[in-house]
Amino acid sequence: MGSPLVESQVGAKPNLEVFSSTLQELAETDKDIVAVTSDSRGSGKLVPFGKKYPKQIVEIGIAEQNLVGVAAGLASAGKKAFAVSPACFLTARALEQIKNDVAYSDNPVRLIGISAGVSYGALGSTHHSLHDYAALRAINNLIVAAPADNYETEQAIKLAAASNKPLYLRFGKKNMPLLTTDEEVPFQFGKGRVICKGSDLTFIACGETVYPALQAAEKLRNEQGIEATVISMHTIKPLDKVLLQEIAESTGAIITVEEHSIYGGLGEACASFLLQNQYNKPFKIVGIPDEYTVTGSQVEILDHYGISKEGLSNTALKLLGKM
Repeated sequence: MGSPLVESQVGAKPNLEVFSSTLQELAETDKDIVAVTSDSRGSGKLVPFGKKYPKQIVEIGIAEQNLVGVAAGLASAGKKAFAVSPACFLTARALEQIKNDVAYSDNPVRLIGISAGVSYGALGSTHHSLHDYAALRAINNLIVAAPADNYETEQAIKLAAASNKPLYLRFGKKNMPLLTTDEEVPFQFGKGRVICKGSDLTFIACGETVYPALQAAEKLRNEQGIEATVISMHTIKPLDKVLLQEIAESTGAIITVEEHSIYGGLGEACASFLLQNQYNKPFKIVGIPDEYTVTGSQVEILDHYGISKEGLSNTALKLLGKM
């Protein structure tokens, strides 16, 4: 299957906007859906939702621990609670409540981390969420996912509303082009999506990093004749081990890509599985190194750390011994 890269940005929206419109659509016929916000209805694109369904939105204020506690209480009473807050604060300040009130108590709260990764750009490390995969992967009974494009986001919200399990969904701010128009690549939690196939190399990415991985794959094919597989491994936990095994047996090298610390995230989850199952492949984790990030916009920060079309294609060439 060749690259289905959609270069056109026409119709591309931030995933957060798709989250909001999808939630609004669902709430029209499901009055149990409740959005709980921490002074974040604006940044969470929920102002239209609040105007249309004022009885289905709860404003907690800047108090993330209360946000999660209230959402857990609502969920325990049968409400479909979506707790919406900046990812950096939701998963750090309220970690104990996520662990105990949500996961341990098995309350199906839909935790929505917004402006994730380095989306806040020049606001710096206090506002970057580069720890959330690592922290939440260590908590039992919690799905951890980062939809890559508008399609994955819409499907994730619909599945989340229908689910009775605790989960965390992570969204950034950028307009996200459609990754593939192939309707035979469905979205399901715990099942990665194969965006394009090639036998030389595999990019395993999640969230907003899937698109630059797809761009890199196209660049490698057009300029070097290197055929790369691109996987949207949108669910970091539970990891799609069946797909990962298939990749390990069919590809020449593996590069993981994430807008997260290189420690404790998608890359280390994949490395752990591969090593423990005796797969020996050239392997590289691309993410944010063990340092406070450089100052700049989201795009500038990602470019600096090689999370771009050029950066990822160069990483691939080095890993394959062609540079």
